[in-house]
Amino acid sequence: MEFALAPPRQRRTTPASPADPWSAPALRLVCLDIDDTLIDFTASSSGALAAVLGRDDLWPLWEAVTDRHVAMVVAGDLDYAAMHRTRTQSFLAEVGQPVCAEEAASFERRRLELLRRSWRLFDDVLPCLEWLRAAGVHLAAVTNASGAHQRTKLADLGLARFFDHIAIAGEMGVAKPDPVMFHTVCLALGCDPGEAVHVGDKLDTDAIGAHDAGLGAVWLDRAATGAAVPRGVHVVEGLAELPELLVCEFARVGVPAPR
Repeated sequence: MEFALAPPRQRRTTPASPADPWSAPALRLVCLDIDDTLIDFTASSSGALAAVLGRDDLWPLWEAVTDRHVAMVVAGDLDYAAMHRTRTQSFLAEVGQPVCAEEAASFERRRLELLRRSWRLFDDVLPCLEWLRAAGVHLAAVTNASGAHQRTKLADLGLARFFDHIAIAGEMGVAKPDPVMFHTVCLALGCDPGEAVHVGDKLDTDAIGAHDAGLGAVWLDRAATGAAVPRGVHVVEGLAELPELLVCEFARVGVPAPR
């Protein structure tokens, strides 16, 4: 499949040292975050929340409360099965609407129903995944969210077929930026970290976490913030720029065909 590369532009990156993973001779594995990398999660989720609440100014608080509860899951203090209800109770209490567990569960069901109806891919996702598949690299989805929720999204949006492996924090008991998350994916697909690259929308969790784990690191800065990045972290403003970056940074992209 032909893939139209984005027009050349000056990429924001700090020169890598000779020992940096980007000096690896071949790329065999590309790992991709899911939410706000492949799927426009923030737009869908904030819209669903606003529809349930009847107001659209509480998304930042929802994100903050969610982050606190996900951290408790990762630390082993809370299980994912209870996290959504507990998170919702905590959020509603903070906005002055305390509810019981049953009411929180009802709120969450309504929110998730609206959310599932509004999931959408970014326009650059399918062409990029098709290009990566044609290039012969392994593909892995690597996410910090819960298992059933993410697998449903991937299936509903037709993305599951692209991935050789799906790594979900809620199933593994470890989350990005822990190196174990990245190394487990590499091990599952028979790749050294230096033969892999991870792409995600969060600079700390995705890009810096991957770099510290020895993978090539690409920060997807869709908002074009212009933020400074550490040495060895590459920046793209859309997935249409990813093929050019990979071709330029690796001597070979793809898994050698068996003889």
